[in-house]
Amino acid sequence: MSLGPVMIGLQGCELTQEERDLLRHPLVGGVILFTRNFESIDQLQALNRQIHALRRPRLLVAVDHEGGRVQRFRDGFTHLPAVRSLGYRFDQNRDQGLRLARISGWLMAIELRSAGIDLSFAPILDLDCGVSGVIGDRAFHSDPECVAELARAYMIGMRRAGMEATGKHFPGHGSVAADSHRELPVDPRPMAELLARDLVPFERLSHYGIAALMMAHVVYPEIDTRPAGFSCTWIRDILRDRLRFQGLVFSDDLDMAGAEWAGDPEARARLALEAGCDMVLACNDRSAAVRILDHLGPWDDPVSHLRLIRMHGRNKPTRDRLGRSQHWKKAVDTVLSYDQNPLLDMDL
Repeated sequence: MSLGPVMIGLQGCELTQEERDLLRHPLVGGVILFTRNFESIDQLQALNRQIHALRRPRLLVAVDHEGGRVQRFRDGFTHLPAVRSLGYRFDQNRDQGLRLARISGWLMAIELRSAGIDLSFAPILDLDCGVSGVIGDRAFHSDPECVAELARAYMIGMRRAGMEATGKHFPGHGSVAADSHRELPVDPRPMAELLARDLVPFERLSHYGIAALMMAHVVYPEIDTRPAGFSCTWIRDILRDRLRFQGLVFSDDLDMAGAEWAGDPEARARLALEAGCDMVLACNDRSAAVRILDHLGPWDDPVSHLRLIRMHGRNKPTRDRLGRSQHWKKAVDTVLSYDQNPLLDMDL
């Protein structure tokens, strides 16, 4: 059985029988976890083993674990600072900033890999323009070239830990005040301005071989009246053809208010996939996820399947081994105390 194009959320810290049945549905390809699914590292590892044992190839297990405001697992994991702090260090010393970004990406990814997580939806490629409250310090910098450099270093660190990166939110969420969790943002700027600023990190990271990108629930009416995540203009014409991106395209969560433009849950999923998304997310509304699985119909794309397989995590260390690692201990010390101390000597 191949991986399906739908990623769903779970209700608690253990799989119910209903969830086991849902995860065996041929349209399902992955699971996204939240704080509600976490009690301890041991529990998280057991949950991920159960999820991975259900299917071959195994389902993807994902999480939003950026640091700062967006870190789903806390106890037993390093409390990562928001990545805007990496931008501050970059402004002080470019080389140290990039090195700190590599270490931070490695640390985030290696701790998740040790718990059985395949991927974190990171790094943010949006710009910190001082406009978007929902982005803000989740972004590396306000300068697109700085974002591209820092995100590339962060991606390299993640990859060395055995995790592929997912940049978000294409084509850029940092220049609108509205929060797409609550409403549909509209960005009225022309294409020339988007190309000169917001699209720069995505173009650079596409060139650097990032494995996946996540779409934004934002409308750019000068380019298309459809939100970007439902727009073949944005996904096929601009992202694939113009920027030459070859990796996986995720939708943002279809339960968000910014996705309501597309209609009922099954219509949202169908329109996003038809526009060019490889996988759609149905994170927090179980009834909506069931409707998608019941009504979407057969969906088989061999190219998407190959892109999904690429997102499986590699090189999973045991938690005990990680805890004994001097490399990990140095990374934790560096990330948590970089503003007081010089970067430690680490081969990253």
